[in-house]
Formats: sequence, structure tokens, C-alpha cells
Amino acid sequence: MGILKYAFGAGYRRFYDNISGIAESEKKSRFLLLADAAFCTLRYGSGLTDYLNYEFWKRSAKERRQYVTIRTQDGFYKKVSPPEYKTTFTVKPNFLRVFRDYVKRGYVAPGFPDEGGDLSEFLRNNSVFMQKPVDGLGGHDVKKVSAADISSPEEYYAYLKENRLFVEQYITQHEKMASLCDKSVNTIRVMTSSVTGVPEIVCSFLRVGNGSCEVDNFHGGGMAAAVDEETGTVHGQAIDKAMSRFDRHPVSGVLFDGFQIPYWDEVKRLVCEAALIEPRIMMIGWDVAITPDGPLFVEANRRPGFDAVQVIAGRGRMDIVKKALDGLKKRK
Repeated sequence: MGILKYAFGAGYRRFYDNISGIAESEKKSRFLLLADAAFCTLRYGSGLTDYLNYEFWKRSAKERRQYVTIRTQDGFYKKVSPPEYKTTFTVKPNFLRVFRDYVKRGYVAPGFPDEGGDLSEFLRNNSVFMQKPVDGLGGHDVKKVSAADISSPEEYYAYLKENRLFVEQYITQHEKMASLCDKSVNTIRVMTSSVTGVPEIVCSFLRVGNGSCEVDNFHGGGMAAAVDEETGTVHGQAIDKAMSRFDRHPVSGVLFDGFQIPYWDEVKRLVCEAALIEPRIMMIGWDVAITPDGPLFVEANRRPGFDAVQVIAGRGRMDIVKKALDGLKKRK
């Protein structure tokens, strides 16, 4: 990936507008901020979104070096999550098939060798379900569908196949998780590392919908809050992509700090067990939903982003990268 692609990945016009706002509020020179952003791209490999998300304009050189920027992340994942093994995770029906015992729900993926089931039967048994892109990212184009709106299963099958979509059973979440925001299935992103051959949880955070959309994804309008890896307790405020902070959910009013994730011991066992199923992918971000009967996987990412992790922490998490690379060296 070229340096220009890093620098302009966020869209220059939006970045320029944001920098102008920062210059005004911080009483800084817009020109010097733009020059500093260009310097950070060259020196630290940061993209425009990195500069904004991590508030690099107020960070020292020492602090900036501790951030996992887009260039650092790209190089890191080439080593711990080789792209030649990516389709187990990037193609969602493949993930549902390989991790069938952990997703615990039915699906139909038209056009795949293992479609998962018969669409007509699926529609009869599921009055409401989720429609998703086969290889989408960030929660985009995910929507809830009512079976009553499907007049012809045959035509719907053709539509799904042509548009690379699939359907899966709707997840009924634990009432405590629903109390945060009942419009979205609220999940926990748990990142595991298995570079030494022994899986461990390296970070985790809660993802909650904002009440106006059906996804909890940080990039799709949701918000995130840190979760203690040992206890499963949320600590601190939640934060969204616009860098707005919340003590309580803006719709439900539930307090984030001290919120206890149900079935946390089971969550830890689930992710550490699953982390060894595809041992060539050694760093995985698991999206875990909590149902009345326990945890299950929504999906997983072989290149989990560091943006939400670092924004929530308010500091760089280069320690995660360094520890993983050190473990990889010892393993070899």
C-alpha cells in the first residue's frame, strides 16, 4: 500500500474540514496542523483518520510512537494473519461453516457449496432474520428482514445469490444486554493472540448501538466502552466515532461504568478455544453476542482494527503488537 493511499484514505475534503475546526477551537494554525499531519504520515505511517482519531496534534513524539497506525497495522497483520488464509474469516458463510459449533444458529448462503440449509424452510421457521453481505465490513448493508415481506422464496434466492448476500437466524440477546439498547444486538469485541500456541485475550470492549440504527459497530454509528479482560466489567465512558463521550447510553440511560457482561467466564473459554481452530491466523477479533443461554459468535475479523481499542484507552497500544511479535520470534 503506497504512502499516498495511507494519507488520503479518509477523504481529503472531510479531513480538511475537521482540521479547520480543530484549528479554530485549539487556536492553532491550520497550515501547521496540515504540515504536522503530513509529517506524521511520513514518520509514523498514520492515515488522516489516525491523525484525527488519536488527536496527534496534541501528542508528543513519544506518545505518537506508541500508537498502532495504519501502516504499522498493515505490516503486523501480514506476519500474524497471513492473507492466504483469510477467506475463513472474510467470507462470512465460510466462517459460519467452520465455526458452526460456536455460532449456534442457522443460515442460508445461496451459491455456496455448503449453503447451510433450504431457504424455503428457513423462511418458514424464522419470521424475522438478518440479511448480510457475504464479504461486507463495518456492519454496512446489514438489515433485519421480515419473512412476511418475501412473496417468492425462489425470487429471493436469486436476489441473494446475484447480490452476494446471505441470511442467518436473528440473535435473541440476553435481557441485560438488551437493556443497553434494544434496537441492536450489542456485542463484545474480544481480541485474542495465539502466536505462542497458547491463546490469550489481549483486549476487549463493549459495542452498543446508538438507538437509531440496528448495528452496534463503532464505524456504523455505534459506541464502544472498555471491558476488563478478567472480570467482564465495563469501566469508564463509552465513546463514538465522532469522539463524543457518554456516561450513560443516550437512549436507555443505562450507566456504562460498572456494567457487568453476563457469562463472562464462558466468553473467555469460548474465544480461547476457538482461537486454535485456524492456527495460521494468530490474531483474531471475535464479535461475541450474549444470549439467555450463553455466548456465541456473530462473526470474527482476522485483522481487527486498533482504532476503537486505542481511542477507548486514550493511548497507543503498541504493547499488543510488540508482545505478539516477540512471541512469534520465540515460537520460531
